[in-house]
Amino acid sequence: MNYEKITSLEYVCNCSTCGSLSVWNKLMKGAVRANKKKINSLVKRLLPDLYESLALNYHNPYKYFRTKTHLVLVHSSIEYFLRF
Repeated sequence: MNYEKITSLEYVCNCSTCGSLSVWNKLMKGAVRANKKKINSLVKRLLPDLYESLALNYHNPYKYFRTKTHLVLVHSSIEYFLRF
């Protein structure tokens, strides 16, 4: 994936607010591991309030994911779905 081509991010929901397990499954369909540093950089630039509220400048042991349409940032065992 070419993260440099992403010019906008939209916060869609997190795993507790997406509505149902079927919606979560749809959002996670085809998910593969993603580059945490590049996603953090994108969030810092495009969604600075989210970056600050999650304190992404500190260590985060969770793995991130990506699908064809979303980046999945994981923090404190909560998945945040970001449409690109």
